[in-house]
Amino acid sequence: MNLNDYRQILFYVFCLVTLVQVFYYLFFFLRLALYRSKTRATTQTHPVSVIICARDEAANLAKNLPGSLVQQYSTTHEVIVVDDNSFDDSKYLLEGFQKTFKQLHVVELKQEAIGIPGKKFPLSMGIKAAKYEVVLLTDADCVPATEHWIDKMQESYDEFTEIVLGYGAYHKKKGLLNKIVRWETFHTALQYLSYALAGTPYMGVGRNLSYKRVVFFRHKGFSAHNQIPSGDDDLFINMAATKKNTKINIDPGAFTLSDSPRSWGQWIRQKSRHYSTGKFYKPSHKFLLGLYSFSLFMFYPLLAATILFYNWQWALIVFGIRFLIQAVVLYPSMKKLKEQGLYPWFLFIDIGMFFYYLIFAVSLIKKPKPSWK
Repeated sequence: MNLNDYRQILFYVFCLVTLVQVFYYLFFFLRLALYRSKTRATTQTHPVSVIICARDEAANLAKNLPGSLVQQYSTTHEVIVVDDNSFDDSKYLLEGFQKTFKQLHVVELKQEAIGIPGKKFPLSMGIKAAKYEVVLLTDADCVPATEHWIDKMQESYDEFTEIVLGYGAYHKKKGLLNKIVRWETFHTALQYLSYALAGTPYMGVGRNLSYKRVVFFRHKGFSAHNQIPSGDDDLFINMAATKKNTKINIDPGAFTLSDSPRSWGQWIRQKSRHYSTGKFYKPSHKFLLGLYSFSLFMFYPLLAATILFYNWQWALIVFGIRFLIQAVVLYPSMKKLKEQGLYPWFLFIDIGMFFYYLIFAVSLIKKPKPSWK
């Protein structure tokens, strides 16, 4: 083989990687862009138990818990806060809230669960203490976007639905880090929501997730992965979600909001914990997610190599086809998740995803730390 043959192979590999990317955009992500929630002729409200786990979260509870306590929901509901061995003023803060809000119940844990690191034991205690079949999960550092969060999330349930995947967004603030955090959050949601619409649900986020207690007990809670500190949301959904029992809810009234990490180091640690659970997903999910990530990681290096060593005109034509498909799919998807402000930045951040995967690749093989904080 001569040099021209190698250049030709380089171009074909670039085209193949681009084709993989186009496949994901048109087969998966386009589903979210075109998604319209179905209007139901009749609706039924369900009693709901909101569950929040907190460890030394007094400041966040003072700031965010009122958002869950003042929900406009006419049907019976409760808010359970699991105080997991806190050393701060959480106990006294919660006692103060209980005097005003009778629907608030506190589960106070005073001992660590041996052999069960992370959030799974306190969350299990909260689910076991719940009075109602439908549980709605969020975190202490999250606040519902509206006073209709409970109402909107429970609307997704019907006789076949056991799991509802919501969207946990971040407050919009100035700065590059905030934009990247919001993009990564949107990009993750684009995947798990689109996969669910394609009948292949693989994860949810604990900031905004609902399921029925029956599905929790059917799978014996988190027992299949109790030894892993993280994964109380994504690993459980990966195990329990099916095409028939899972729905998504992207009504803006059903969003939750969080403050984005304050530093690059804090964000990297947060994402490393998440990616450390990916290797425990089902093989089919690992293949689909891995193929997409690999194709995105390789796209821009191959684009640069094709421009330099093959033909810049053909390289830009292939790039342009992918870019147009991206542009058409991403804007309506961003608009649905109220992230359209990121649209002018998507090309620059998309290029930066090469470095993103480079940074977090080690998390796929690294042993997770035994802490959920």
